[in-house]
Amino acid sequence: MQQIFNFIFKNSYRLLFLLLLIVSLTLTIQSHSYHRSKVISSANFLSGGVYERINNINEYLSLKGQNDELAAENARLKSLLYNQKDTTKIPVDSIKGVDKINLIPSKVIHNSYNVYENYLTINSGSAAGVKADMGVVNSAGIVGIIDKTSKNYATVLSILNVKSQINAKIKKSNHFGSLIWDGKSTGFVQLIDVPRLASVRKGDTIVTGGQSVIFPPNIGIGTINNVYVDNKTNYYTLNIKLFNDMTNLGHVYVIKSKDREELIKLEKKDHE
Repeated sequence: MQQIFNFIFKNSYRLLFLLLLIVSLTLTIQSHSYHRSKVISSANFLSGGVYERINNINEYLSLKGQNDELAAENARLKSLLYNQKDTTKIPVDSIKGVDKINLIPSKVIHNSYNVYENYLTINSGSAAGVKADMGVVNSAGIVGIIDKTSKNYATVLSILNVKSQINAKIKKSNHFGSLIWDGKSTGFVQLIDVPRLASVRKGDTIVTGGQSVIFPPNIGIGTINNVYVDNKTNYYTLNIKLFNDMTNLGHVYVIKSKDREELIKLEKKDHE
């Protein structure tokens, strides 16, 4: 306390000057609108800059939550899209409150693409309703098929896997084939067993065929890049440039079909 008093006595003239300066500035600001407006503008500029930086930090910290919310909303919108063959009509199932197809939002936490048998890992499992043989897509197109699940995770057989085989078709003509990967390029897959009667042209769009419970029809895959004739089978082999960048995957959606279990049981009976 004694040190405080000593400081005040020692700097009394300076402190008195500062006090009088503050009083005079206050009186000037209060009595002159121009000075008052300048001070308020300066204060708003400083506080606004601080608030803007705080807001930027808060927005950055909340990005994960916002991304999760967007993924959930995208899943809902894609479910509506997949549930109607004609997008100009309201699907009957949606009116009843029952959708044939729902999507489970998830995220790729591991992705391999540089070997012949590539797999992904996603952070959704049986607890979220994920089961083997469900299709996996993202905003660009198909990604793969669920292989194995645990409670909170699942592995996905990537379309960049030489064991992958998916029903697909040429969008404009509905000619079907089998989508495979030859193990060469991460940007291309192949559509084989396309009949020679099919009209094919570079740039034509390839989509899912919908002849299984894994993928609904007309989900994007890619475009025709090259056309070859298989001399052994006399069918076309089409080299397909993927819509997806399979080396850079984030949010994905697992396709859950309401009719899946019923169709699987029916198909098993047919093969018995």
